Amino acid sequence: MSIDALIARLDAYDADPAAVRLRTRSYELLGDPAGLVADVGCGAGLAVAELAERGVRAVDVDVSEQMIELARRRPGADFRIGGACDLPFEDGALAGYRADKVLHELADPARALAEARRVLAPGGRIVLVGQDWDAFVIDSSAPELTRRIVHARAERIPSPRVARAHRSLLLDAGFEDVVVEVHTGVFAGQGAEPMFGVLTAAAEAACASGAVTRAEADGWLAEQRDRVRADRFLLAVPMFAAAATRPFSTA
Repeated sequence: MSIDALIARLDAYDADPAAVRLRTRSYELLGDPAGLVADVGCGAGLAVAELAERGVRAVDVDVSEQMIELARRRPGADFRIGGACDLPFEDGALAGYRADKVLHELADPARALAEARRVLAPGGRIVLVGQDWDAFVIDSSAPELTRRIVHARAERIPSPRVARAHRSLLLDAGFEDVVVEVHTGVFAGQGAEPMFGVLTAAAEAACASGAVTRAEADGWLAEQRDRVRADRFLLAVPMFAAAATRPFSTA
């Protein structure tokens, strides 16, 4: 996919009102950081640009040079190459840490949270946002087939259910004052068409894994296309937002 095509896809999702509300809420959960905030897995750098508009000093961090190339296009962007488990910061260098739709891509999310704790100063805030890949809700006349497709897609993700474990992971990593919120993104009507790619990817993944046949995948997608045309499509995605504080005590 070209950079321009990737930007178009990311912008379409980021402009959705539910996505805007969730990003805004993640900034609120960061509080009022007195120092540098890292947006880990920054994507196209939108969050850092929006944080800057709020007066927050933030830096883009991503393991992908393509993502950093996107972030570079934003005026005044500060960016670093680095992975969530090996961040390019000294101990206690950050006042805030934000990771949006990142942990599910990691085989060992606990290691990433240990690294987050290392780079956060005492009193620093961490905010995690992510979807539960095994809890997508899709209206369909074939619920059993839909469950197989959703589950098969989830099993191709390194940590598909990590979002529901945010609280436990934060506590295990030594964070305190943990709060968890669930925000459900609902895609229907005019919001349906951009999300159809999600269903196509799910059906193809399920077919490739052998969870469904080619005929089942094609039939399921045909039904979902019919639902889009008839304005009967609905996809609901639970998004978990969790926040916590690195304690001042080392005990």
